[in-house]
Amino acid sequence: MKKKQLGSSDLFVSRIGLGCMSLGTDYTHAKRLIDTAIENGINYLDTADLYDNGVNEEIIGKAVKNRRSDLILATKAGNRRISGKDGWTWDPSKAHIKEAVKGSLKRLQTDYIDLYQLHGGTIEDNIDETIEAFEELKTEGLIRHYGISSIRPNVIREYLQKSSIVSIMMQYSLLDRRPEELFPLIEQHGVSVIARGPMAKGLLSGRPLNTAGTERENGYLSYSFEELQKALPEIKEAGKPHSAAEAAIQYCLHSDAVAAAIPGASKEEQIMENASAAAASALRTEQIERLREAAKPTYYEQHR
Repeated sequence: MKKKQLGSSDLFVSRIGLGCMSLGTDYTHAKRLIDTAIENGINYLDTADLYDNGVNEEIIGKAVKNRRSDLILATKAGNRRISGKDGWTWDPSKAHIKEAVKGSLKRLQTDYIDLYQLHGGTIEDNIDETIEAFEELKTEGLIRHYGISSIRPNVIREYLQKSSIVSIMMQYSLLDRRPEELFPLIEQHGVSVIARGPMAKGLLSGRPLNTAGTERENGYLSYSFEELQKALPEIKEAGKPHSAAEAAIQYCLHSDAVAAAIPGASKEEQIMENASAAAASALRTEQIERLREAAKPTYYEQHR
């Protein structure tokens, strides 16, 4: 598995990471998925304190504690539980972030987090205070580097200008090309993109479009169901001779701005398919052009 430097950091992540939100809460099953990922060259595991109320971090910590130094562990903070109530509230304050990291470190059974990410963000946040929290955590040695998980252009621009983030996690796929307009700016600042959702909820896997699924009623993002029926076969054809999964992953990875893609997986077969897709040959220029003709460009309309 090829690796790529994350921004200007000393972190080198596998081109495919494992998005751990779909691991589930059964330890035996989850550990098997993690083992499969590592056996297939994946060194980058991404979680969040939000996932399964922290159980996801606990499972990962237990599963990797004897091979911690070989892995890049990434988690996220910014969502605070309210005592006695269900759900979470947004809290990017310095006090919360510096307290939240303690819980993540304990659950992950580690002394440090390789990549600590703000799990969202709005332009109304006290961004300077949030940055101060992450910088102090770096100085204290509790985290190696930090980034943000956001698709909001106004928030992204603020962090690029004011902070030393090394990464921005963004939803990105052939069916969601909105991040592309920001790639030149992100590269200019020496920051990397982590592409989540590269398979677009499985729509780009090559499997037949499920006419009984939610896409029939709601489509997918800016695509209506009818547009998906037309676009998906065209995308599959445009990516040949690569498989649909290979074309989807390689399209995300072709940009210099993207360090890694992190598809989720709930089955070992999915992990192996994703790892194989990352190891496929790069798309040729003419394939990229055909894929872009088949998959319409999309743009952020809000949070400009």
